[in-house]
This record gives sequence, structure tokens and C-alpha cells, in this order.
Amino acid sequence: MTGIGKLLMTIGVIVFIIGFLMQFIHIGKLPGDIVIKKGNTTFYFPIVTSIVLSVVLSLVFYFIGKFR
Repeated sequence: MTGIGKLLMTIGVIVFIIGFLMQFIHIGKLPGDIVIKKGNTTFYFPIVTSIVLSVVLSLVFYFIGKFR
């Protein structure tokens, strides 16, 4: 059970840090994100933003796992 507790605390700290950083770094609307506007409706699909966040989180979890 202690392993699960440490994992949950680590995930919580990472989510907190990401949330804190997003207050200052405006992620989104990168070139390559899909925006479709028709009338009153706007569809926004952040494909490039998702890829960038995936790479960053993969690196973070890789380094966390490496130093355990």
C-alpha cells in the first residue's frame, strides 16, 4: 500500500506543478492546432498541444522512474 500512496502523492505533486505553471505559461493555440469556426460555433482541437504535452510528460515520468 505504501507504493500506491507514494505514486498518488507523486502524481498529485506533478499535477499541482503543471497547474501552477499553466497560470504563467499559456499553452495552447500552437501552430498546427485545428480551429474551425462556422457561425456561432467554434471547434478547437489542440493536436499539436497534445503532442507537446505528451512528450513533456513522458520525459518527466522517465526521469522520475530513472531516479527511483
